[in-house]
Amino acid sequence: MAGGKGTRLRAITKDEIPKPMAPVCSKPILARQIETLRDQGIDDIVLIVGYLGEKIRDWFQDGGSYGVRIRYIEEEEPLGTAGALALLPPLLTGDSFFLVFGDVLFDIDLGRMAAFHREKNAEATLFVHPNSHPFDSDLVVCDDTGRVTGFDSKHNERNYWYANCVNAGFYLMDAKICDRVPEAKKTDLEKELLAGMIAQGAAVYGYRSPEYIKDVGTVERIQAAERELTDGLIAGRSLRRRQRAIFLDRDGTLNRENGLVYREDQFALEDRAAEAIRRINGSGYLAIVITNQPVVARGLCGIEDVENIHRKMQTLLGREGAYLDGIEYCPHHPDKGYPEENPAYKIACHCRKPDTGMIERAAERYNIDVSASWMVGDSTVDVQTGKNAGTGTVLVRTGVSGRDGKYAVRADMECADILEAVEEILKREGGQR
Repeated sequence: MAGGKGTRLRAITKDEIPKPMAPVCSKPILARQIETLRDQGIDDIVLIVGYLGEKIRDWFQDGGSYGVRIRYIEEEEPLGTAGALALLPPLLTGDSFFLVFGDVLFDIDLGRMAAFHREKNAEATLFVHPNSHPFDSDLVVCDDTGRVTGFDSKHNERNYWYANCVNAGFYLMDAKICDRVPEAKKTDLEKELLAGMIAQGAAVYGYRSPEYIKDVGTVERIQAAERELTDGLIAGRSLRRRQRAIFLDRDGTLNRENGLVYREDQFALEDRAAEAIRRINGSGYLAIVITNQPVVARGLCGIEDVENIHRKMQTLLGREGAYLDGIEYCPHHPDKGYPEENPAYKIACHCRKPDTGMIERAAERYNIDVSASWMVGDSTVDVQTGKNAGTGTVLVRTGVSGRDGKYAVRADMECADILEAVEEILKREGGQR
């Protein structure tokens, strides 16, 4: 979708080039997109052009100089974000296609997204991710399978806790979706097409990933992207490359110790937790919570209650410009005999710390090199988990401060709190273990 005028980029475009031709480190956004797609085997490209479309045609021509085939659809009048899909079928050569907006800079593992799309038998898959300002972003609401159940406009009054899940403007769609746009008229992709599909029960899914994808539709965002491109952050976050993570315990580390936390009113962040997560967000590490939540097995609350607490955690962090790349929790507990216990969760499992199942799940999902990662927590259980998984380990002196005494194990480092732990990790040889 390369028909944007780029009013907010006028200082760069000077109304002489369309928005997708705005340069990022001296190369047009659109050229970077095409090269990223080509490098992963996407070599059949249709450009939907409008405003100053001849500038795009003159630059790319048939795509031969980029090693791809490029064909064009010319919008005689603006068709919104989905109207041009009515014109697409004669140019499609496969049963699915990626839909990319021309002002988005990205470097993502397309194969992983395609595998998710096929696994879910989805008609449309949205690339979704957390960001540092969910409070003023349009959010995607997904169930625990990733199926999209709705959209939450940034203009809504949010008097509830919400997951930090933002639509990135990058899609994988079955070719048959074009049949849902029978004529080339102005149509909104999210508000009309996708919302209508969801209402009809169509298979629309959100593919959640921590990879770099950013709307660079303002001068400030382009300047930030240029710094991130130069620093290697953009390429480094692609899941085609091995990632490093800082795995974080929850209770007593990220939030204040308050016994068994099973109600949202019991949850409060540690004083410097948001700052610590912001530091991780800017470091190239992933921030992933790894937490035992036996409150479910003990019958104190249900899965939905735990997830609501996690939505509160994401909301509070987001208000301070921080986000988590992933949350893994274990609802099981092996010991039976509590009067109110939930027998379905009273099992021995591989995910409960100090076993390593949660770390393994995250490592597979995000292509993490566990040996280059860290585990941070307030108990000897957390330290033993890191030792078992092969991560570096940090014990923080918040929460139980290692006084649980369950394992005779010493951490690689001891720190006052989560922020000091993150700072010390990042100091060590630039974060390398």
